[in-house]
Amino acid sequence: MTELLTSIFFIFAVIDPIGSVPVYLEATKEFDLQKKKKVAFRASGIAFLILLFFIVIGQLILEGMSVSLEAFQISGGVILFLFALTMIFGSGKPAEEKSGITDYKHVTIFPIAIPSIASPGAIMAVVLLTDNHVYSIQQQAITTFLVLIVIAITCIILLTANHLQKRIGDYGITVISKIMGLILASYAIQSILSGIVKYFATI
Repeated sequence: MTELLTSIFFIFAVIDPIGSVPVYLEATKEFDLQKKKKVAFRASGIAFLILLFFIVIGQLILEGMSVSLEAFQISGGVILFLFALTMIFGSGKPAEEKSGITDYKHVTIFPIAIPSIASPGAIMAVVLLTDNHVYSIQQQAITTFLVLIVIAITCIILLTANHLQKRIGDYGITVISKIMGLILASYAIQSILSGIVKYFATI
């Protein structure tokens, strides 16, 4: 039970649903309520399919390129750490992605589904959490289900985004995003250290 809670909290941190709220609000500001709801549902669905794609064949692609698990774990940890640093010290995920919005007709895919929900950090995280050499098919299925739960929570948060922003404000959203970044940075360092230990153990 503890492992499940840890996994779902980590997935929640790396996807960072709260941090996607300003991006969603900016991207849909010219839409009516009905269209905003459609964008929330579709963006969440597309993001899940993207993550599912990498859960299923992400590792196969890496193995086809002869990338070792240890190398992938270390590089993945570095990428996650750099991603976490942008959440902690950077201008913030919301501001970065909002500045990239130029076409309001295709905001469902970019920037809401990618890179706001299915971010590079989230993609790397789900591949690490479903490693074929470490986790059984049943464990990978559970992780996939947890990803679906977090995506569903993300969708609900986006559907209530206008109300949420009024309640906690932009400052509150930024604070929560930075806390999630701190948690992610800790996990990333642990991943790097574990990869180094496993590498030297095989020498």
